[in-house]
Amino acid sequence: MLHRVEHVMGFPVSLRADDESVPESAADTVFAWLREVDARFSPFKEDSEVSRYDRGELSEVSADLAEILDLCEHYRKATGGAFDVRLPGRRLDPCAVVKGWSVQRAAELLGAAGATRLVLNAGGDVVVSGGPWRVGVRHPEHADQLCTVLSLTDGAVATSARYERGDHILDGRTGRPATGLLSLTVVAPTLTEADSVATAAFAMGAEGVDWAASLEGCEVFAVDAERRVLRTPGFPAVREGVTAE
Repeated sequence: MLHRVEHVMGFPVSLRADDESVPESAADTVFAWLREVDARFSPFKEDSEVSRYDRGELSEVSADLAEILDLCEHYRKATGGAFDVRLPGRRLDPCAVVKGWSVQRAAELLGAAGATRLVLNAGGDVVVSGGPWRVGVRHPEHADQLCTVLSLTDGAVATSARYERGDHILDGRTGRPATGLLSLTVVAPTLTEADSVATAAFAMGAEGVDWAASLEGCEVFAVDAERRVLRTPGFPAVREGVTAE
């Protein structure tokens, strides 16, 4: 079994691949890729491609950045501007798309190396294959509790919430923090989609739950500001309201 944990892009990333044939070099490749993504696309690094593009220093961008910007624009339009990586007076910040996109690519690198049963956990956002795997979702108000546990064979889970970084997700329509939800979890076929949809829906507030639920392949579990639990019928929960061990 291949197992490694490293701190990349500002959060811990844990890798597990149960296939005995997967070489140690596959983990090296995964973490080298994630470090490359951080160097190229972080808005907090002045020499990154994102920062240079934002300052107007590039006449054209790489194919990867073009894909990221296209995804950002797709979700801006889909949410009526609630999700926007170009807020007035702020630097271009595509992190909400970059994280899921890059970790999904990392999982595909593992698959290409022969991994068929794997889990990648990037700061609580998870992509798996060859399950079933059990994935816990943290309670939005109690760090030592889980509000739900789900079972997933192949796919991804991402959560947007206020508990780690406060009111950091802004509603692009108002420029103010999105406070209609405490947390929102999305299950989708890929982490690219799960992470982007979770952030975009959270930015929309309570209306984002129905929007995310309307997307093909997406299942949603959310806790709103009134502590009500909202979930789609197909959300693969196996337990709810349990305390973390």
